[in-house]
Amino acid sequence: MAETDWQISGEYMESCNCDYLCPCIYTNPQAEVTHDHCTAALIFRIDKGQRGATDLAGLCFALVLRSGKIMADGNWVFAGVVDERAALSAIVSGDAGGPPGMIRSNLVSDFRGVAFKPIEFKVEGLKRSVTIPDIVSFEIEGVSSRNRGGEPFYIDNTAHPAGRRLALARAGQLHVHGFGLDLDMVGKGNNGHFAPFAWAA
Repeated sequence: MAETDWQISGEYMESCNCDYLCPCIYTNPQAEVTHDHCTAALIFRIDKGQRGATDLAGLCFALVLRSGKIMADGNWVFAGVVDERAALSAIVSGDAGGPPGMIRSNLVSDFRGVAFKPIEFKVEGLKRSVTIPDIVSFEIEGVSSRNRGGEPFYIDNTAHPAGRRLALARAGQLHVHGFGLDLDMVGKGNNGHFAPFAWAA
């Protein structure tokens, strides 16, 4: 097996301004988004990871983006937030390859850099929330299946960069105010997802 420059794994969550269920997920993403553009925030908590000798466990990062009417057409605005180390900044920006590098190389026309902010990542049952001061905050809750066990609905075999199997969720609120983006949605039930993730390059 080839050695990797970095590898990280943990938990991911996101929300976007599309109505539930976001059409990008089940159309690979060829369908038009709900509104004139898609504004999304993807947040990642690293439970295990390293780049070289640098331990990345316990850190969080975010990807913030805005696409046009069809996400696959590219021309995205793209930026990142990291809560600490420069080794993580290279990963989040795409400079160190992996999924962020793929996104930036193939879909981004306007890269707006990486900010350093504290990131509060909370999990409580099917509820997820994040707070990044002055940039992003949202609250989502998994859409419960009627099967027993408190499990959410899932969508499987997706082409989403975070993973192939995503839990479906709705947002109680979503706020994006950073990198020139401006969005407030409260009580709209807009789209969300969460899942484990594992990336390497």
